[in-house]
Amino acid sequence: MRLFVTRHGETEFNRQERILGVTDIPLNDTGIRQARELAERIRSLGGADIIISSPYLRTKMTSEPVAELCGAVTETEYRLREWDCGSYEGKDRFTGGYQEGKRIFAKRLGGGESLLQLAHRVYSALDDIIDRYKGTDKTVLLVTHGGVCRVIETYFNDMTNEEYAGWFMGNCELREYFPGSDGGGLYDNRS
Repeated sequence: MRLFVTRHGETEFNRQERILGVTDIPLNDTGIRQARELAERIRSLGGADIIISSPYLRTKMTSEPVAELCGAVTETEYRLREWDCGSYEGKDRFTGGYQEGKRIFAKRLGGGESLLQLAHRVYSALDDIIDRYKGTDKTVLLVTHGGVCRVIETYFNDMTNEEYAGWFMGNCELREYFPGSDGGGLYDNRS
């Protein structure tokens, strides 16, 4: 199994530095271009057999060029949806309490989800996906969101609370992880 992870292309909320969790909006023109460039990059790395995407429009729009260029089968995985940021949704990223709230693991952020809830659903999705494809020659691409990508990073690499809160993945950035037999694995930033 080969596992790639990417964050969706840019949206207007991203461009405006607004908190984007459960709001279902499309990619902007930059995001559409990023998705096309991502497809070319994945093809140059050998392609993808399976794309597993969050259910939101922005991830589906990011997946489409990859699926078309690589002939990949696409699936939707509800557990890969973005973190529900509750009352912070749509507000400026630097709204008071938001950055601090990302460091409190057992409290629901803005009345939405806690980090523990987010990690539980993302880890369970990863466990299931890895179990399904380990030992195969399939290349799997997960298309998801910044908050989910941060949790995926912790699945493969230990992080302090401060490292976790400050970790960032750019739009259509591509990372490759190497799942081990125990579900964990290594990350290779050369992709």
